[in-house]
Amino acid sequence: MVSIGRARVYIFGFFLIISLFDHVGPAWSESAKFSNVVITNNRDDLLLFLEARNTFNEKIKSAILSGVPVSFSFYITLVRVRFFWMDRTIRDKEVVHTILYDNLKKEFQISRSWEKGESVTTQSFEEAENLMTEIKSFKIAPLKRLSKGTRYQLRVMAKLNRLTLPYYLDSILFFIPKWDYETDWYTIDFIY
Repeated sequence: MVSIGRARVYIFGFFLIISLFDHVGPAWSESAKFSNVVITNNRDDLLLFLEARNTFNEKIKSAILSGVPVSFSFYITLVRVRFFWMDRTIRDKEVVHTILYDNLKKEFQISRSWEKGESVTTQSFEEAENLMTEIKSFKIAPLKRLSKGTRYQLRVMAKLNRLTLPYYLDSILFFIPKWDYETDWYTIDFIY
């Protein structure tokens, strides 16, 4: 038989855990989507320009401002569409953007895996958000790998990567969601 005092502690603990789950909403905005997706080419390469919109909400902003590194992965797939055969993958690439806020210097450091070189540093949150959610002049494939008059399909998806806590915190704070959200696939069909 459980005593009344112990039952009250169990009930209080139960409601405390429920209230923690009640305040945990999605970290990725419900309406995250792509805009301004453009496929073009220069003399040698097929290029991609895109922007992901409505990706940051208040929980992500507060996590970033508290110094938690946040990463977005963009999955980019280019396939040659073939009738009566399986489509042939020309390029399948994961591009990762990571943001880290330095509280001492009051600046954001953004690294983008597809750009060779050092990370970009800014003190403006809006500029950091734009750098995190846009891709400009990404080389999808060399034009010599494409055939004139052939149908291709480009698919793009963005994902807010799983938040990883240190092991000792991960085991204690097991009830905190790990932010694993993604957009729908965005597809463009075109003939080169």
